[in-house]
Amino acid sequence: MIFTPPVRRNKRSSCRIGFTLIETALATIIVGVGVLSIVSAQQAFHQKNSWSTHASTATFLGNEIREMTMLLPRHDPVTGDEMWGSEPNESFVGDFDDLDDFDGDGSGLIFSAALNNGPINAMRQIIPNMDGWAQTVTVSNIDYFDINFYEPDFPAGLDPPTTMVKVEVVVTYEAPGAAQPTEMTRVTWISAR
Repeated sequence: MIFTPPVRRNKRSSCRIGFTLIETALATIIVGVGVLSIVSAQQAFHQKNSWSTHASTATFLGNEIREMTMLLPRHDPVTGDEMWGSEPNESFVGDFDDLDDFDGDGSGLIFSAALNNGPINAMRQIIPNMDGWAQTVTVSNIDYFDINFYEPDFPAGLDPPTTMVKVEVVVTYEAPGAAQPTEMTRVTWISAR
C-alpha cells in the first residue's frame, strides 16, 4: 500500500466558488436593461406595424370606391342632368347609376360600419368586420381650366357649367376608445365622362 500524505491547503491559495453579491447585482442590472430595451423596441415595432396595416387598409378602401365608379357616367342615363345627387328611386348604393348619385344631398355620402351601410367594396357589397372604418365620398363640379375651382351644383333644368367632376374619397378609422376618427387616406380623381 502506498501512503499519500494529506494535501495541505494554504489559506492564500484557496479557490473561490461562486459570485459575490455585488457581481450578481451588476449582472442582474445589465441583463435587465438589455431585456427592457428589447421589449421597448418590440413595442415600437408593433405600433409602426399597426399604422402601416391601417394605411394599407385605408388605401384599399379608397381604391374600392374608385374602381366601383370608374365607368359610371357623370349624369343619370335616364333623367340626364335634371337632378344633382341620387334620384328619388335610388335609395340604395346598388341603385346608383351615375357619379353625382354618390354626392347624396350635396355634402357627400358616408359608408361605415356604424351606419350599417359599409364600408363597401367595388361590387357594392358591405365588407364585414370593418368596425371603426368609414368611406366619405363627395362629388363636385370643377372648372376645365382650373381644377381647384369648384363650380356650384347646377339647378334642375339648367345646363351644367362643366362636364368634369372631381370625386374624392376620405377614408377614416376610429380606434376603439378613441375620441374621434383619424383620416387615414384621401383618394381623389377627375372624371370627364
